[in-house]
Amino acid sequence: MGNSLKAILAFVPSNKCQKYLLEDLEEMPVGKMVDLSGRQMRRLPVHICSFRELVKLYLSDNNLNHLPPELEQLQNLQILALDFNNFKALPLVVCTLKQLCILYLGNNKLCSLPLELRLLQNLRTLWIESNCLQCLPEVVCELSLLKTLHAGSNALRSLPPQLQCLQELRTIWLSGNLLAEFPPVLLDMPFLEVIDVDRNSIRFFPSLAHLPGLKLVIYDHNPCRNAPKVAKGVRRVGRWSEETPEPRKRSGAVIEITLDEKPLLPPAAKTEPE
Repeated sequence: MGNSLKAILAFVPSNKCQKYLLEDLEEMPVGKMVDLSGRQMRRLPVHICSFRELVKLYLSDNNLNHLPPELEQLQNLQILALDFNNFKALPLVVCTLKQLCILYLGNNKLCSLPLELRLLQNLRTLWIESNCLQCLPEVVCELSLLKTLHAGSNALRSLPPQLQCLQELRTIWLSGNLLAEFPPVLLDMPFLEVIDVDRNSIRFFPSLAHLPGLKLVIYDHNPCRNAPKVAKGVRRVGRWSEETPEPRKRSGAVIEITLDEKPLLPPAAKTEPE
């Protein structure tokens, strides 16, 4: 089916037209996975919610702004992708899916997250990048098993001190925000392995040498005058990253050293739960 025809039918709310967008998806698929990405859907057909054993549901790149209450029937769901849609608020029915391990909410219009998100205590990976968040919702700090948090490309100016309660957190991506200083709470999280603060407004970096778990820090594209000090073996991506933490000086001139290779970015492909 051509994309132009799909786009036209997506505006027709009749069950017949919406069903046509799903083509031949009538029975529980082998693999317990349904991928309806890029179908131009404006609403999720309710009959999808009858697949009670469904484990993975991909709804990326559609025109969704709400979800049916019947979604609550999918209590075996572990992966839910809602990125690249038109959600201004997270549908509360999502918070009833207590087996969720991975939740993709990036590239929507979210300004906050509901307190009910705390019910997702099995969540390991949360992607909330490219939304309208001006502060990191404190409810995120109640997701005790969270290992990966991608909150890049928002308007974050700081992080809540409660974040240090996430002792399972290993990777945090904060690129493309409005951080004017390195978030102090990260200095109290020795279990972090990857810290990405690329493309912010940080002018000074404190020492990170005391973080024993750190493996990679990305700090490029900041107006900083120093590189963060790190322990031996920790990879840095940014100015002077191959030198000592301070820029070399010769005859009074500061020589800036930049790394040739591109910064390591979060994986584009969606991952499986661990």
